[in-house]
Amino acid sequence: MAREYPDRPVVGIGGVVIENERALLIKRGSEPLLGQWSIPGGTLELGESLQQGVARELLEETGLEVRVLDMIEAFDRIFLDAAAANSNDRSRPKYHYVIVDYLCERLAGKAQAGSDVTDIAYATEQELEKFQMTSTAMRVLHRAFAMDRGRRKTG
Repeated sequence: MAREYPDRPVVGIGGVVIENERALLIKRGSEPLLGQWSIPGGTLELGESLQQGVARELLEETGLEVRVLDMIEAFDRIFLDAAAANSNDRSRPKYHYVIVDYLCERLAGKAQAGSDVTDIAYATEQELEKFQMTSTAMRVLHRAFAMDRGRRKTG
């Protein structure tokens, strides 16, 4: 299915890896969000479970093998092209994703930029602002940090 001007929403998956109280971030090498910092992830492939897709995408984008833990959040992201945005025509979005993000634990590997990623960084919760991510990514990351703190208290 085409990602641009799709016939139906595309399922996106993402994984937040937190180690030593720092989250792994990636800089996107393709649209949407080209050149912006974000949560590692991509699109679900036919026949994959959400968890399998998250593990595959993190391996492709960051070189990390991960255990997929708990769902952080599900949300939609709709990008209109300039013509549709100016005319209030919502019938043909350029991109329409339904995204499910998960908290993940690194099992093996050293983080490095792969596939459509141009850079990686680790950031503490207090450092997130300097990466100028979308408000949705920031919300997901703050929830992930809270979940990680909860896991460490009970684990």
